[in-house]
Order: sequence, then structure tokens, then C-alpha cells
Amino acid sequence: MSIEKIVSLCKRRGFVFQSSEIYGGYGAVYDYGPLGIELKNKISQLWWKSMTQLHDNIVGLDSGILMHPKIWKASGHVDAFNDPLVDCKQCKARFRSDELVSEETSATDWSSLQCPKCGTKGSLTEPRQFNLMFKTHIGPIENESNTAYLRPETAQGIYVNYLLTQNAMRLKIPFGIAQIGKAFRNEIVARNFIFRTREFEQMEMQYFIKPENDDKSMEYWKNERYNFYSLIGIDSNKIRLTEHGPNELAHYAKEAWDIEYKFPFGWSEVEGIHNRTDFDLRMHQEHSGKKMEIFDQESNHRYLPYIIETSAGLNRMMLSVLSNAFWEDTDNNRIVMKLHPKIAPVTAVVCPLTKKDGLPEIGKAIIDILKPNFKIIYDQQGSIGKRYYRQDEAGTPFGITVDHQSKEDDTVTIRDRDTQTQERIEISNLLKVMKRKIEDYT
Repeated sequence: MSIEKIVSLCKRRGFVFQSSEIYGGYGAVYDYGPLGIELKNKISQLWWKSMTQLHDNIVGLDSGILMHPKIWKASGHVDAFNDPLVDCKQCKARFRSDELVSEETSATDWSSLQCPKCGTKGSLTEPRQFNLMFKTHIGPIENESNTAYLRPETAQGIYVNYLLTQNAMRLKIPFGIAQIGKAFRNEIVARNFIFRTREFEQMEMQYFIKPENDDKSMEYWKNERYNFYSLIGIDSNKIRLTEHGPNELAHYAKEAWDIEYKFPFGWSEVEGIHNRTDFDLRMHQEHSGKKMEIFDQESNHRYLPYIIETSAGLNRMMLSVLSNAFWEDTDNNRIVMKLHPKIAPVTAVVCPLTKKDGLPEIGKAIIDILKPNFKIIYDQQGSIGKRYYRQDEAGTPFGITVDHQSKEDDTVTIRDRDTQTQERIEISNLLKVMKRKIEDYT
């Protein structure tokens, strides 16, 4: 299975579209169609529930995309959020230098390398640093004094609001703040569909703890986050935890782990769990001049909490779900998206066998029964087999068929997407049966 097959299905069935396609597309930016937004929302809602509802000491926040530029100076993004950039003088292509050379290649070897795009030898420039933040300006005049940035991550909005949140909600250490929101990075080389894009969504939770409890808390959140992926139907053989080596750690991290998924293009990071120590709070305290410390009444002293961060890319998580679900059923000549029913964009399709004899009216009455609990659609176009196969590609778990027997005994058939098995049940039992099937799904 290739990433190209997933891209094709996503466009065909309304999961993901290339942004601005009628104008030739816009690089590394994507629009989410009717099924895509449903899937994305269901994934994020499960994440939000797992954080803010199932943990009684985690609350939510929605900070601004535009924030004071000094925040990004304090966090290190202005000075250090860079990628090494190399240009080809011949074809004008642009690359990240770390993708062109191995760790063993020295800087003196650049003149001997050739451009991966046009093949010209010795045409590559020396690496130069390229800041990944998008710049804009606040106010009517564009100058350096009113420079602002689109946020490259959501975490800093949590850090600068953490004391306000703690005081408002009367939170005690340990506590967490969760946020889902857009972030923007001017990626030099964006690739692999929605895996690396210039506009994306993060699902982050920052957990504030006593410094002496950091190792214990880190272990807890590693397990919590790894186990989450089974809830969205990810195959355990395609997910793993990988620790950052000493030379891979970010400047703020004491310890870091990646949750990686085995995509068609290889193992790649979907989520990170980091021990950020007190680095961020210390930097904001220094640059703002405001105290960022917590007062501990038991010991009667102030201290900067350590932070355990869980940071997931919603777009990447969605791509892992799509990759995991894609199945070519060669025995039946169909493509199936085996999405877990809890996150499938549409839970069931209702199909009257004919467009007459009162069957459409029964079908629409069934939709009225089910739609307060599930996303249900109605389809009466084409043969029943074609209707089923359309919905198999869309990942719809159940097909409900209304036939002439339905008029006689108030029963319908319910078809299983994965096995294509059907059973006859009473319309009055539909809701109960569907709920049971969803809970029992493996």
C-alpha cells in the first residue's frame, strides 16, 4: 500500500483536498472535506475527553494564534527556530542540508555534491539558517517595531497563562492544561501528504509538577499516551515508543520520547512526550520580569514547576488512522477503510431497496431515530451493492437496508462493513444493537 493510494482515496471520497486546487494548488496546505472534518473532529474529541474529562486535574485553554512577539524571543524561537537551508544555483531548488548529507559528511564536501533535482555537480550553496516562523505585522504600518508571528506551536500560550489558569480554577500541583489549535511553520521541504504541512493542528497537554516527581510523571504519561492509540483503532504492531538519544534532545528537554507510526513511507513521529524541566517558565520569568513561581503552602516556599509535555499532531494522527484503516479486499474487489466505529465519519448509511412503495419513508423515519446518537446518511442511488461499496471506501461501519419485508414486520437488515455479513433485526432494536456492535468492535 502506497501513500499515493491514500491520497487518491482521500480526494475521491471527500476526506482531504489540495488547498486552492482550482488555482493550481498551494504547497503543503490542505483542506478537509466533509468526511475529513468529521474524522478529524472525532479524533480530537476523543483526545479532549481523555485529557479533560477522564483526568480530574486537567483543564482546557484556547490561546491566541497571535501573541506578543517577546514570547517567541523568550522561548528561543526568534533566535534558534531554524532549519539549515541549501539552494541549487542551477535549478533554484531548495533543500534542508541535513537531508542531503550524512552525519559523517563534513562541510568541506559540499563542492563535491550534486543537486538531487537537476543533477548538477557543485551547484549547491553553503548551508544558511532559515527561520521557520511566519512573520506578519500588527497595525497600519509595516516596520520592525510592529512585527508579529503566527505561532509555530501552541505550548507557549499555555505557559504564559498557567498562573492565571491555576488561580481561576484553584488548581493544585500536579495539574495540566490542554489545548487544541492551529500552528504554522514555514517548512522548507514539506512532504508526505498531510504529515508535514505549513498549517497544522496540535493537541498538547502541559502537566505542571514538583521537580522531584518528574521521572515518575514522565513514565505515567508515556504509558497513557501510548495506550490512547488503541482507542482509535491503531494496530499495536504499527506503533512504538522511541527515546531521543543525548545528541537528539532539544535544548529545553531532560528526556524525550516519540510515539511513532509505521507509515507507508516508514516509521515517523506522531506525538512527543517531553520533560521540559522548568526551562520555559524560567525564560518567561526572565524576559517578562513577572514571577512565574508556584507557592507551596506545605513547605512555605516558591518554586518553578517542571513540565511534562504531551504534544500530538492532529493531522499526523489522522494520517496514521487513514493508513491503518486502508484495506484492499482483493477477494471482493473493493477498497475498505476499516475505521474504528467510534471515529468513523459516518456511522451508518440507510438504503431503501427501491424509491417507491413507502420504503423511503421508512428509511427516513429510521434516520430520525438514530441521528441524535450517530451521524447517519441516506442513499437511494444505484444498486444496493454499489451503495455498500461506496460506503466501504468512506469507512462507514454499518449499512441498513429497508426492503419490502420491513413494511410487514418492522425489521431491517444491518450489514457489517468489514465482513459483509448481514443480520435481520427489529427497527426498535437498531439503536441498542449498533451501540453494542461499536463497543464490541476489535
